[in-house]
Amino acid sequence: MKLLETDIAVIGGGPAGLAAALTAYNKGAKVTIIERDFELGGILQQCIHNGFGLTYFKEELTGPEYAEKFIAMVKQTNIEVLLDSMVIDLSSDKTITSMNPQKGLMKIKAKAVILAMGCRERTRGAINVPGTRPAGIYNAGTAQRLVNMEGYMPGKRIVILGSGDIGLIMARRMTLEGVKILCVAEILPYCSGLVRNFVQCLQDYDIPLYLSHTITEIRGTKRVEEVVISEVDERWMPIKGTEKIFKCDTVLFSVGLIPENEISLKAGVELDKTNGPMVNEYLETSVPGIFACGNVLQVHDLVDWVTMEAERAGENAYNYCTNQDRKGKLLKSIQTIPGENVGYIVPQRIQYLKDPKTVQFSFRPKIPDKECIIEFVSKGKIFDKRKAKHIIPSEMIIHKIAIKPEDMGENITINIRKNPKSIKEES
Repeated sequence: MKLLETDIAVIGGGPAGLAAALTAYNKGAKVTIIERDFELGGILQQCIHNGFGLTYFKEELTGPEYAEKFIAMVKQTNIEVLLDSMVIDLSSDKTITSMNPQKGLMKIKAKAVILAMGCRERTRGAINVPGTRPAGIYNAGTAQRLVNMEGYMPGKRIVILGSGDIGLIMARRMTLEGVKILCVAEILPYCSGLVRNFVQCLQDYDIPLYLSHTITEIRGTKRVEEVVISEVDERWMPIKGTEKIFKCDTVLFSVGLIPENEISLKAGVELDKTNGPMVNEYLETSVPGIFACGNVLQVHDLVDWVTMEAERAGENAYNYCTNQDRKGKLLKSIQTIPGENVGYIVPQRIQYLKDPKTVQFSFRPKIPDKECIIEFVSKGKIFDKRKAKHIIPSEMIIHKIAIKPEDMGENITINIRKNPKSIKEES
């Protein structure tokens, strides 16, 4: 068995892994990237639409163009890249076991590990859609790869379940290829994708979106023949008498993403309710020296945010390897608690707080709203608050907050409340 040693091992060669690796390398670390695919770039390689890079590069790029910028930078370094290498085990002492067709079984011993494995799509089985099991049922991301990279057309008449960004983008992509998108059904009372994707991918092409609807039956023997969608009540239960039948040959599912954390669990990493690792303010997991970033930590709506988060993880992993002072570890961690209209918060805890410092919080609202106040509360007092004109679950909220040890209790609660001034104006 081949044994490799490195300062920082990055699991995953997508946008998060590339940015984290480059940052750590530029700081002076010896870095190894382990990627299971035959090329770097991750999911970006199949995202041929534009809209990437507006925040980070200040220009509009396609997914492959965005990825190529980082791949080119990696090629100019001495970062070791292991392609076609599947990680099959990760231990708490930061030893990675990987399999490669040419090199066989490998052990990679690292001083720090950065988890950047991305996420996978939730399947039909995960949401228990009833009906037969014919051919013609795909996840939206699988269909995207088939069309954009493999050159195959999944179908000619398609119904899409779920208004996530991948589903919206594929509605447009398939329409441009001459496919008829009959409708997009969304179980929530609002679109779950970005506003720009709703406008550019559905409204601009007159594709109907049925909110508060779901698929209640898939019909067909060898191939999908019909799909039945029904309206749902506030408990997401189908309402009888609201059925709509669509003659189609294909169904695409765009019903959410799940962080890929099976390897994380093998190392003993604790996961949050989002299925992402629980991390501190340095993006360090519950296992010292193992960091997480990108979609494996939390599902992002913009790759630009992935890159910036990954750069933080790369710098923090380097600081861990070089034993740089973290300014005093707390005897008891300060926990972050999602309050009113907050689904989750990253980081889940603050561990190092000796002097005043700035901590970056990212979180999502549970439901859309407008004219809100975002409150940061500890010891029963609001120590910071921000205004928000519009909030929707599909858009991550990121704030850098200055915190002082004397203001902190055992936890920090984040609330998103209606602005009292707007309530008075509405009344």
